[in-house]
Amino acid sequence: MAEPGVETRTRSSVITARAAASFDPVGRSVATARAFVRDTLQGWGYSDVVDDAVVLTSELVTNAVIHAGTSADVLCLRTEDGVRVEVADRYPEREVPIQGTGQSFGSPDRENGRGLLLCAALASRWGVEYTPTYKQVWFQLDLPQRQVGTRSAGPVIPTSLLPVADERVRVAVVQIDRGGTVVNWNKDAEHLFGYAAEQVTGKPLTDIAAWPHTPGIGTGIIEALQLSRWEGSYGIRGADGRVIPVYASHLRVRDTHGEPSTVCLLVRDDERAVIQTPLRAPVTDAGSESRSADPFEVFIGSPAPDDLDGLLQRTVERARDMLDGDSAFLLLATDDETELEVRASTGLPSARQRFARVPVEAGTGRYGSARMPAVHDDLTAVPGAVPLLNDTGMRSVVTVPLKVEGRLTGSLGVAAEGAARYSNEEALRLQFAADRIALAVESARLGELERLRRGSLSFLVEASDLLAGTLDRDQTLALMAQMTVPTLATWCAVYTIADQASDPYLSYVLHEDEDRIDGLKALLSKIDPPDPVPTPGARIWTAPADAAHQAALRTSMRELGRSSSPVSSGIGTTLATAAAVGGETVVLPLVARNRVIGMLTLGKPSDDHFRQEILELAEDLSRRAALALDNARLYSERTAISQALQRSLLPPGLPQVPGVEVEVIYRAAGEGNEVGGDFYDLFPIRDGAYGFAIGDVCGTGPEAAAVTGLARHALRLLAREGFGGPAVLERLNAAILDEGARSRFLTLLYGELWPQEDGSAVLKVVCAGHPLPLRLRQDGTVEPAAEPQPLLGVMEDLELYEQTITLDPGDVLLCVTDGVTERREGTRMLGDDGLTDVLTTCTGLTAGAVASRVLRAVERFAAEPASDDMAILAMRVPEPHTS
Repeated sequence: MAEPGVETRTRSSVITARAAASFDPVGRSVATARAFVRDTLQGWGYSDVVDDAVVLTSELVTNAVIHAGTSADVLCLRTEDGVRVEVADRYPEREVPIQGTGQSFGSPDRENGRGLLLCAALASRWGVEYTPTYKQVWFQLDLPQRQVGTRSAGPVIPTSLLPVADERVRVAVVQIDRGGTVVNWNKDAEHLFGYAAEQVTGKPLTDIAAWPHTPGIGTGIIEALQLSRWEGSYGIRGADGRVIPVYASHLRVRDTHGEPSTVCLLVRDDERAVIQTPLRAPVTDAGSESRSADPFEVFIGSPAPDDLDGLLQRTVERARDMLDGDSAFLLLATDDETELEVRASTGLPSARQRFARVPVEAGTGRYGSARMPAVHDDLTAVPGAVPLLNDTGMRSVVTVPLKVEGRLTGSLGVAAEGAARYSNEEALRLQFAADRIALAVESARLGELERLRRGSLSFLVEASDLLAGTLDRDQTLALMAQMTVPTLATWCAVYTIADQASDPYLSYVLHEDEDRIDGLKALLSKIDPPDPVPTPGARIWTAPADAAHQAALRTSMRELGRSSSPVSSGIGTTLATAAAVGGETVVLPLVARNRVIGMLTLGKPSDDHFRQEILELAEDLSRRAALALDNARLYSERTAISQALQRSLLPPGLPQVPGVEVEVIYRAAGEGNEVGGDFYDLFPIRDGAYGFAIGDVCGTGPEAAAVTGLARHALRLLAREGFGGPAVLERLNAAILDEGARSRFLTLLYGELWPQEDGSAVLKVVCAGHPLPLRLRQDGTVEPAAEPQPLLGVMEDLELYEQTITLDPGDVLLCVTDGVTERREGTRMLGDDGLTDVLTTCTGLTAGAVASRVLRAVERFAAEPASDDMAILAMRVPEPHTS
């Protein structure tokens, strides 16, 4: 093999496939280019050289889009023995240092031009080509020559060091079609998860997959199923409801008809070694010198380009192995560089430490600042020097800063259980590794923040739409909790405050595990609510975790005292609740219109912490939720007031009229309206005499209801003063006209009813512009029972007269408003004739049955809801009973 260096000789290998893409001169193009090369090479089956190709492409595209400020063209060429990648930019004036010319590549720590140094170190061949308009750097990566059938191998190790697995290793094989639906489910899957094949086949995998999710961050399950390869951990919800952690390897395949699907191999997470892909060891080509490379540098190219958590986790694992430590940790700095947030660890209780925060400046001495490398020989001599390692059994530790352009971006540390394990030499090795990974970490962190911001914006837009879509207080509370769980927190509680003098009230509780809700609600009900402090932002609330811990301790002590008795079920519930609320709990005030109307409480399970970005998102959500909750409160109060006022306009109740059946059906148009423009009344005037009325005010809603109240109360007052029907309506007409601009014309049927000893009833009626009352006789004939006269509220001088009707036993008098007769569907209208036809079928029915039949006919006449108020008054003189 020729010595690596700058070459310009033409390609001689046969090209079997090619893929090309162009990238704009923006920072995110580097990550996009890495993904393009990785996906292309994996699709070609060249996984052996993917990592090196991604590293080199990343550096060369960075040179083009960041340092040169031009677009970059990337071309991938597949040959029989390897792959060639060409990266071209639009800046041909830049010169390239050539080996043997006396020019130096420069320091490896320099970012500009580092891609050429890496080409020399990693590529089989590489070169530079110029044209008048662009410069192209290319590199060739040859496939390693391996024995047939050998892909990777590990050394022989003692049996005691082999991975632990069950006696019967089970590998679930699940095949998912292009729509995400399960199409195959093997016997091991049935055994592991408890579902028979017929229970899951044809259903989406998302129905049973418990996929870790944070808004805008990471790959979702749908995206993972579309990738050519994917490997990692998630959960499967078993038939018993428990989530079973699994390690999965996904492979995208296509059948002979070209139909794609995804084959998923699943094992229990603690048996991941069965299917986990081993880390790729550095390849040494036979017949050439081995390229010396730091193990940490080999790792740099292996994480997925957009997966910050994977990059950080692999970093701590490689750092621990590099220094032969027992644990390692990596913290990222906040934007103001005052705190460090734990983002990855190995060999430590990561669940307890994740997203916990420590100050950058922990003390006054040199080793109290994360900005400088530090070596501690024995932490027992300086307790609290590294708070992260308290109570972990670690004694010696070395920490180094991660810096980008002089700015602190994080801290990397390796610890061991023995004392004096590390010296300045190990600190220098770790610092060198940290310097090489700092830029990649910062780039991935910025990418994660950008995705989180986009996801947060989408989340808040959706939340705002949902909150704006309801004015119901209980539904608003439920939406608040459902939007936070499980997206932002494991559990949520909402406290509300009715007024300034009221204490906070626990209004809603939600947990991602429904079985934990009752226990959580019982626990929170026993402790004092958080103080309603209006200060914005999240504050820590320790009361739930403390109370749960004390309850679990008391329950455990009682169970120990009952050692001769079987263990009660209560201890399981208590311990589960303690675990559910044992992590960090924060309280955010719900402030609307300068008043605290409640608190939003978010919690994590045991030893979990909230990340700052999630708290900021929760704070933004709490502001929107507070306004929605206060709007729902105002709407509920105003609706209650409106309904109380409307109910005051209705008759308090219908009196019993001796010898006459009376039934009234009333429907007000419009949501939330109990009274509209139509009204009715039936009231005693004096002994043996009753007044009745049914009317229709022009229009609907509160304005019409106001005239309704005037008319109904005036009718009662005037009738009881002894005025006859015409006089009552003439005085009511004057009162309506006195309202001036607020007056509305009114149609009214008013009458007086006298039951007779012979079983009949005498009625005197005045029909002022209202639909005529209809009389149904026993023989089934229907006829108008009055003559039309002028309506009220239009003319000042009215001359009205009353008409007398006698209802014989079995007769019915039906009075309706025009909401009945003017019921429409398209050009059709029920009308007076349609109502007459309906009434003809009511012979022999009671008054209640007559009113109900008319209502059904009106409702069935059209599919759309009624747009006008409607009142039906039916009076019937019953036939005498015969023995």
